[in-house]
Amino acid sequence: PRVPDVSSILPPGGRTPRYMHTPRNIPSSMNLDDSDWTNSMYTSPVLGLENTSFFTDGMTNLSSALLKEDDPGEAAAASLFPEFLASFLKHSSSPVFDLLEDYQTLCQDKVDVLQSVVLRAGQNSKTAGVRWLLQQESCTWRLITSLYRDRVQLALEDDIMTDIVVPSKSEKDIVEQLFQRDAVVRQSQLVVDWLESIAKDQIGDFSDNIEYYAKNTFYHNNNHILLPSVFEYIVCVNVCVQDPDAPLRQQRPLADLDREDDARLLKNLFTLIRAGMTEEAQRLCKRCGQAWRAATLEGWKLYHDPNMTSGSIRLQPVEGNPQRGIWKACCWRMAEEEQLNRFERAIYASLSGNLKPLLAVCESWEDCVWAYFRVMVDSLVEKELMSSGMANQEVEALPREYLEANWTMEKVFEELQAIESKRVLVETREHYHVIQKFVILGDLDGLLEEFSDWLTASKPLPSHLLRFMVHLLLFFRSLGLALKEEACVDVLKAYISLLIQDQQTNLVASYVGQLPAELATAQYAAFLETITQPELRPRCLQLGTDAGLDVAAITKLVVETVRERDDAEFTHHSQTLETGTTKEDQRKINVIDWLLFDPAHRAEALKQSNAIMRKFLALQKHDAAKAVFSKVPEDSVKEICYQWTGPDHTTLPAEDENAIREHLCIRAYLEAHEAFTDWFSHSSSAPPKPAPAPEAKFTERVANEMREKEYQADLSAWSCCLDVLTKDVKERIYNVLLFVDGGWMVDNRQDSEQDSERSHQMAALRSLCLPRLSFLLLSVLQNSSRHQEALRLADIISSDQHRLYRVFSKEELRRFLQKLRESSLALLDRGLDPLGYELQP
Repeated sequence: PRVPDVSSILPPGGRTPRYMHTPRNIPSSMNLDDSDWTNSMYTSPVLGLENTSFFTDGMTNLSSALLKEDDPGEAAAASLFPEFLASFLKHSSSPVFDLLEDYQTLCQDKVDVLQSVVLRAGQNSKTAGVRWLLQQESCTWRLITSLYRDRVQLALEDDIMTDIVVPSKSEKDIVEQLFQRDAVVRQSQLVVDWLESIAKDQIGDFSDNIEYYAKNTFYHNNNHILLPSVFEYIVCVNVCVQDPDAPLRQQRPLADLDREDDARLLKNLFTLIRAGMTEEAQRLCKRCGQAWRAATLEGWKLYHDPNMTSGSIRLQPVEGNPQRGIWKACCWRMAEEEQLNRFERAIYASLSGNLKPLLAVCESWEDCVWAYFRVMVDSLVEKELMSSGMANQEVEALPREYLEANWTMEKVFEELQAIESKRVLVETREHYHVIQKFVILGDLDGLLEEFSDWLTASKPLPSHLLRFMVHLLLFFRSLGLALKEEACVDVLKAYISLLIQDQQTNLVASYVGQLPAELATAQYAAFLETITQPELRPRCLQLGTDAGLDVAAITKLVVETVRERDDAEFTHHSQTLETGTTKEDQRKINVIDWLLFDPAHRAEALKQSNAIMRKFLALQKHDAAKAVFSKVPEDSVKEICYQWTGPDHTTLPAEDENAIREHLCIRAYLEAHEAFTDWFSHSSSAPPKPAPAPEAKFTERVANEMREKEYQADLSAWSCCLDVLTKDVKERIYNVLLFVDGGWMVDNRQDSEQDSERSHQMAALRSLCLPRLSFLLLSVLQNSSRHQEALRLADIISSDQHRLYRVFSKEELRRFLQKLRESSLALLDRGLDPLGYELQP
């Protein structure tokens, strides 16, 4: 029962209920005798609760475990992050309002747990703060469900109801039609219902626990004082008992105890009416021997005589108050009476739409919003009745400011900004109250502007508030509402950053999937860079695939980002370099793993590994280049070719074919360098020749002869191995210098998409590596006394077929010829000509 109550005004079988209270199973044992009971209804973030009777053993055990945490509030609420995502995914194909109710249930369950923790931990400010945040979130989901269920339904009906006008002969019919056609009135009443439901949840069902000193006797203490005089007692009965207004009319005060009981009763009655429990308030009045006061709370009901339109012979009971106008005018005057208790004035102010006495007892933001919207609905209803000619003359006698007030939702919140209460002004700026305001107004642009301001503020947002903001925007998006894309993206990015920071690895992909495609690729690539545990990488890729992300583009971007970070220019090999593998080099080596989980990405893996190895080869970091090469599976070339076999693809794309060739070129170079390393290591480890002892005795001479034989055997084995290694290194270097089909690091296919950076690097590598290999081969041949073969190397370099001389600088050619001169001199010393041929007589 409310003024007016939408559920009683709308006809059965008409619109679906616009608001349903969330089921609550939390009875309260709060005693109305508590003088500070009203204040305890509206707990601040740092205040605890006083009731533990509703907690089960399971919740108690859970709270005991949570108390061991450093921050039990955060620990208890941490599961909301995966639970919200699970709910979002579960309800992706179900009605969206089922999802909102699930959100609300999740929050309320956590609130119940935290209430137990707060009680057991004492006044823990952190836990109480988290509990308050989640309580506000639960209430906000309830408001959104209520309002947008109505707004969506209104949009689906295409304003059909506005075109229907039915002649009305009763107040109830007129107001019923008003609520059906006027969305502002209807949604304002929904706000009232929402605020009353919050108050009802907070106070619970407590009326059965009320204990007054005089349960069924009216002004018991006052009568007791007058008992010595029978005559005075009779007068008292006639004046006080029969006429409840006698203390005010005759200025005869009640006994102190009766006055205290009456004040406590009025405070509790207002609290019940604030919670929308008018019938409970009437029942309380009857229990306390004040049935007349219960009757004064009955007069608000709209009059309706079904016999006027039913056409039935059988009479039906009449509903409502036919003299509602007189009753309302009396309520207004009582609310203006300054000698009455302020809560009594507020009770009748709420029933008559008198705002000022009602605000006098409102202590919180919720109270004030409730007061304004209740008065607003009351005013709009009375205006409708007056315009229809159904209003009573007494109603028209009410103050002009009430009858002519032009209430709107926007005006309500403007008035709140100018309210005198400092507490309400502070609460007006609280995050959830700001959100509730814009939700009520339906101002999504204003809400997103607030979100943007919060994100740019110096103080970080609470994590649970950020979670709520994201899911609220996803809800609006699911309804197809127009939203500022930039603001939505900023909120999603902030939440994704929070999840990454908190290592909520399994949650990131789903929210990245809500971003625009290009931005989603960049965001998830940045996230994958932070995944250093190899066992988590396949899981992250699978989650990205499930979320509809372009995993191929993402992994490519990850590799490119790491590869190009701190990317210096190619350096000439003659400069002194640090050739060891650094941590950054190791990151570049390991990043190639992202492209190896899916065989379909082998071509890209080959291209990216080639790019990484090109840089390592330029810096002479051969060990790092080998590590990258070993990452690529041996069957990659076969796998790439297999992917392009079929009726529609008979040849490899030019890019893939060139990548395969480059991979083979790098392999040939690494094999040549490794062969030289082995040769150099072996050539530097020749067995030492034993030195004979001077004036050796017989036994020592025998020992020297044995050591000499061992040395000769070792030297022979070393020489044989050196010959094999020399042959191997010569063959492998020639494989690079004389690489088939155009030369080393030269593409075969020119019809591929041009990549100027890659072309530049490959040309630079030819100039860096081929001269170096030539000098290495020359050194090998000269050290093994193969001077004639060293001179033949000059023919190969100067050959027009291979044109290797083009990759040499002038300085390198000069040094190379100087080296060849040494070989010619060595041949001359052997009695041969400068080219190694025998001299002709």
